[in-house]
Amino acid sequence: MITDILEKLTEMNSVVLLPLLIAFATAAGLAPVIIPWLKKLKFGQEILDIGPNWHKKKEGTPTMGGMMFISGTILATVIMLIINFDIKLLMMLLISVGFGLIGFVDDYIKVVKKRNLGLTAKQKFALQTILAGLYIFVLKETGNLENSISIPFVNRAVPMPWILYVILILFVVTGTVNAVNLTDGIDGLATSITSVVLLFFMIVGVLFEDMGTVWFSVSALGGCLGFLIFNKYPAKVFMGDTGSLFLGGVLSVLAVGLKMPIILVIVGFVYLFETLSVIIQVTSFKLTGKRVFKMTPIHHHFEMCGWKEKKIVRVFTSITAILCVIGIISLMPYLANIL
Repeated sequence: MITDILEKLTEMNSVVLLPLLIAFATAAGLAPVIIPWLKKLKFGQEILDIGPNWHKKKEGTPTMGGMMFISGTILATVIMLIINFDIKLLMMLLISVGFGLIGFVDDYIKVVKKRNLGLTAKQKFALQTILAGLYIFVLKETGNLENSISIPFVNRAVPMPWILYVILILFVVTGTVNAVNLTDGIDGLATSITSVVLLFFMIVGVLFEDMGTVWFSVSALGGCLGFLIFNKYPAKVFMGDTGSLFLGGVLSVLAVGLKMPIILVIVGFVYLFETLSVIIQVTSFKLTGKRVFKMTPIHHHFEMCGWKEKKIVRVFTSITAILCVIGIISLMPYLANIL
């Protein structure tokens, strides 16, 4: 089976190369334009006092740079849609851009209107739920969605009542979007981790011959890699909520589109860990008045323990790569039937 997988991936080189290069070149090529423009508009990051005090030196670094990889993803995806139209691919793009627009509004309120908290939690959740619901509706109406969940490690899809299935998908989408947002706290972290997870989805798309998944994941991957050149430590630009909500949207629609939302628990465990650390911290403090971690999300805890940003990014990204390999292994029972 391993040989079959490698042969299939080799055959797809030419297919994935075009959107990858287009998205990468667009994201990287926009940097000399967007970064100075954001600086001119004074769209700089404000660092909260509750964060590590050494982050204060990052204050003023341009934010909302997610527009760079969003532009690359859009251009590459639109070109692939022109070559071969796919309604699921179109919906994945539109819904992800929708999440990016929510992030853009949030960033705009923070940076321009000088309201540091941006949109309220209720406003964000309402908008995210509407987008997730729209995605589910379109997939169902176009025959691209079934009320069953593929279970990793076993060749089995568990059917669910539609109401429970919709609730689960809404939870997965909104949870993923906000988890990626929490992960974006130090230079290059969210970009690096997401690049690895996108590579995973590209490989899965190839193996399951789902070209919409392949093109969208590789387009977003190319955009992330082009952006990472300027987002790695020391970051010249931050993605802002504009970028992090977009990336969370990308990952969630890819998982739902493949009918594999549970796989995000494996390959996206770092995002989950970041979210759980916040939940644990808040719950512990409210119940006992004591904190479990030095600071949350968890990447800040390791910072407070003396880890450098580069080390945190390297370790968290390596863990994600290992988990993505485990994710591929978990799909072997399904692949045995199609390879």
